[in-house]
Amino acid sequence: MTLPGTPSDEVAEVVAAGRGDISTLFVSMSTRHPDGADADYLRWHTLDHRPEQYRLPTLRASLRLVSTPECRSARVVSRDPLGAVDHVMTYFFSDPSGLDAFTGLGRALRDAGRMLPLLPPVQRGVYEVQRTLAASRVKIGSDVLPWLPLRGVFLVVEQGTTPPTDLVDVEGVAGVWSASALNIDDSRANAQPGQWISYHFLDDDPVATAERLQPALQAGWRESGTEPLLAAPFHVVVPYEWDRYVP
Repeated sequence: MTLPGTPSDEVAEVVAAGRGDISTLFVSMSTRHPDGADADYLRWHTLDHRPEQYRLPTLRASLRLVSTPECRSARVVSRDPLGAVDHVMTYFFSDPSGLDAFTGLGRALRDAGRMLPLLPPVQRGVYEVQRTLAASRVKIGSDVLPWLPLRGVFLVVEQGTTPPTDLVDVEGVAGVWSASALNIDDSRANAQPGQWISYHFLDDDPVATAERLQPALQAGWRESGTEPLLAAPFHVVVPYEWDRYVP
């Protein structure tokens, strides 16, 4: 289906209505549940913990991703320690100062008996949004990509000084957001400066899109000299179908 009209990013009057104010990402990457209770964890997080975060005035959006065995087999790069990642939770903030309130809210929920043991962490990071780009075929502007209904995300984590390659011309990629790790003294984050994370927002099957992305990704890494750490497809959680996508 081809959507009508001119893409938003090409219409000055649409862009002038507001560019959005998301500047900061908090990204938590975890491995699978140690007892295989991934579906139960996703149920709790989606129905209880995640909605509560919208009390925070600086929180704008959130996104939960899950890797399946099929996703793992389609990974382009999967280097340790990030090779262990099966779950990715991202919170989109308008300001990094919102992380203090985020931590305080988590403490209050824990004290109220509302917290489950967290999934085993692999890496957490605070990132500054640097680049956003939407495929013209999807019509919506790049600023609102976090609210687009998705079939999945192809996540790329890289180490280097060169910004990631934008791959919005690949079939299935609706747009891309790229962000760089902030150098902060914070126990919540261990992603190192120089690390980039890119979200390829997908409106097609993540595994099929991964195959189409592979040649362009590898060509970009050869040209830039950037070191890829993880390049992997993920599904988004489907509410009330908690075991549909699990590791």
